[in-house]
Amino acid sequence: MIGMGMIFDETYRPFFERAHAEGIYRRDFGVIDIELSAVASRTGSRAEKYRQEAGAKITPFASFAGAASTQQLLTHGVDAVCVATPDDRHFESARLALEAGKHVLIEKPSVLKLQELDALDTLAKKNNALAKIVYHKLGDPDHKKLHTHYVDGNFQHVNNGYCTLLEPKSISGSQFAEWIQGRNPGTYVAVHYIKLIDFTFGGKWKLARITCNGQRGIVGPATGNTWDSVQLQIVYAYPDGREAAFDIHTSWVTPDNFPGYVDQEVQFRFDNGVWNAHQRKRGVEMTIENRTPGNLKITPNHHYNGSFLEPWGERSQRGYGIEIIQKFFEEVAYVEFAGPPALREERLTQMRALDYNDVGADRNTVAIVQAMEALLERQAQGQPAGVVEVNGPRGGLVLLTPGKIEAAVLYSNRV
Repeated sequence: MIGMGMIFDETYRPFFERAHAEGIYRRDFGVIDIELSAVASRTGSRAEKYRQEAGAKITPFASFAGAASTQQLLTHGVDAVCVATPDDRHFESARLALEAGKHVLIEKPSVLKLQELDALDTLAKKNNALAKIVYHKLGDPDHKKLHTHYVDGNFQHVNNGYCTLLEPKSISGSQFAEWIQGRNPGTYVAVHYIKLIDFTFGGKWKLARITCNGQRGIVGPATGNTWDSVQLQIVYAYPDGREAAFDIHTSWVTPDNFPGYVDQEVQFRFDNGVWNAHQRKRGVEMTIENRTPGNLKITPNHHYNGSFLEPWGERSQRGYGIEIIQKFFEEVAYVEFAGPPALREERLTQMRALDYNDVGADRNTVAIVQAMEALLERQAQGQPAGVVEVNGPRGGLVLLTPGKIEAAVLYSNRV
């Protein structure tokens, strides 16, 4: 495990603790033991705290800290590596792990540039390893139902959509304060919806252009490069000449006493219908004196990683945020144990073909992230209102700025 912050605690920790107690099982690969063997982190303090808190819930693990911690972890006999570091540190850790021949799971966004994605995909193929990404919103029951309706033809031809995900100030002001300088909430959370849109509705269309705008002045200086809020627009083109446009609004400056931890919703419009879904308002509201909306929320989401007392007396923690991590380990187990070694390459090819989480299927998502980062950088330099064109005559990703004749080629190959 590389990175021991909030994401580890919310999803990886409950998965590893349950896997330690029960393993994972499927008829094709049998019973598989999964142990958290080693962790790498910046200081080692959170790893040590977790070791003390977990006790017998987990196998004793090695903890490495500092600049060389990833390299040290990779010599510890691990089979798979999970990367849950800040966004701009994913690439180097994933690259080192794939070079060592390890299966890799990366938190979203996978990387920030297509050049980096190409490198990871090449390494995974060269070293016969899986390289996967955590997009847990694809496992949300509401989003799975949307995808089902679209594939089954109930919704026809998506025209446009609006998505929003607003994080509290505690994210930007305390939890992520050590790495937030120069960063933006779009890359951090808009990527959830970028992937949701591309996976749910994609296939026939082509990514056409990206525009972006942002606001500053709360998390950092009003003239700096640290962003409070970001508004992103993505346009896809269909073969028949029609287009689909999607606006994604994100921020991490919502007041901490907001009724829910995050406010998040989607609206999609089709030729024959509309889909509205609110991922904060799930039908439950509660109030407890002196506890809501502080350490408990008025409108909680129990589907992501809810903690429960089961009817049969067991304490459990489950939800789509944890299930999506288990799916990665099931895919690894399938490759390694679901048949004879002579057919491993065939099984590896099958798992790589899963376009919901493979790096090879992440091109549009990373292209949009790379464009967004470049557009915000130009705005910080006093050159707003740019547009990135995709797969035009000048290259795969080309940034055009009003008033400037020359174009900036962000990525020369086709997206």
